[in-house]
Amino acid sequence: MTVKVIRIATRKSPLALWQAKHVAAKLENAFPELKTELVTMMTQGDKILDTPLAKIGGKGLFVKELEQGMLAGIADIAVHSMKDVPIEFPQGLHLAVVLERGDPRDAFVSNRYRSLNDLPQNAKIGTCSLRRQCQLKEQFPDAKILSLRGNVNTRLAKLEAGKFDAIILAAAGLKRLGMENKITQCLDTTVSLPAVGQGAIGIESRSNDIEINKLLHALHDEETTLRLSAERAMNARLNGGCQVPIAGFAEIKQQQLFMRGLVGSPDGSIIYRVERTGHIKDAAEIGVMVADELLNQGADKVLVALYS
Repeated sequence: MTVKVIRIATRKSPLALWQAKHVAAKLENAFPELKTELVTMMTQGDKILDTPLAKIGGKGLFVKELEQGMLAGIADIAVHSMKDVPIEFPQGLHLAVVLERGDPRDAFVSNRYRSLNDLPQNAKIGTCSLRRQCQLKEQFPDAKILSLRGNVNTRLAKLEAGKFDAIILAAAGLKRLGMENKITQCLDTTVSLPAVGQGAIGIESRSNDIEINKLLHALHDEETTLRLSAERAMNARLNGGCQVPIAGFAEIKQQQLFMRGLVGSPDGSIIYRVERTGHIKDAAEIGVMVADELLNQGADKVLVALYS
C-alpha cells in the first residue's frame, strides 16, 4: 500500500465532524498502517444562516467547497450527508462509496408536547425543509411553520429559548451526536417520508485515484447503495435538489425493493404520492418509474412553480 495518509475534507459543524471522524476510524480500523487527517472547510450553506435554504437556491450548497478542495489537491476524499449530495458530480470526481445507512426517519423534538398529534392549533413548528413543511401542513393546516437554520446545537437552543412549540430534525443526526434523549418521537415514514439519502453517509473522491478508491471500497454497504440508487434515480428524473419538497425512500425485503416517492406544494394543499415494488436489480429503474408517475400526476407543475 503506497497511500500512507488520507486527507478528509469536511464541514466544521459537530455532525459533519462526527461523520468525518467515523469514516476516519473505519478506514484506520480496516487498514491499521493508514493515517487520516481532517481538512475542515466552510461551505456556502454554512455561511448563509439567516435565509431559508429554498430561497438561496442552487444545488451543492454543502459540498461545493469540499469538491473544490479535492480538485485543488488539498484533500483526497470528502465525507457528506447523502441528502446534501447533488446527482451530478464535477468532472474528475465521483461518489466512491456509501456506508451502511443510519436511522432515516425524521424526529419530533419538543419540551412541552409528547407527540406530533398532541400539538395545539396554530403550533409553531421549526424546520428549514420544504419536504417536511409540505407534509406537516397537509396534516396540520393551522400550524405555523417557521424557518429553522443552523447546526443541531443551534436549533435545539432555539427550541429551549421558547421560539417553537416543536422542531423537526433528522433522527440520525441526533443519535450520532449522542442526543437520542432529545428525541420526543421518531416519526414513522408513513407520517413524514424521508429525504432522498437521509441517514446515509457518502464518500466522494477523485475518479482517477485508483488506490484510494480501492481502499474506500472496504466501507461499501450493498443494501444502502441499492436503496440510494433508486432514491437518487427518482431525484435525478425530477431534477430535485435538497431544498425542494421532494421525498423518496426505498426499503429492501427478500430481494424486493419497495419505493415510495412524494412531491408536494410547500403549503401542503397538493401532495402527489407514488409507490412501486420490483426486484433489487432494477433499483434505479424503479426510481425512474416512481418519478415518471409523479410527473404524470402533475408534480411537474408544482416543481416548475417552485423553480421559477
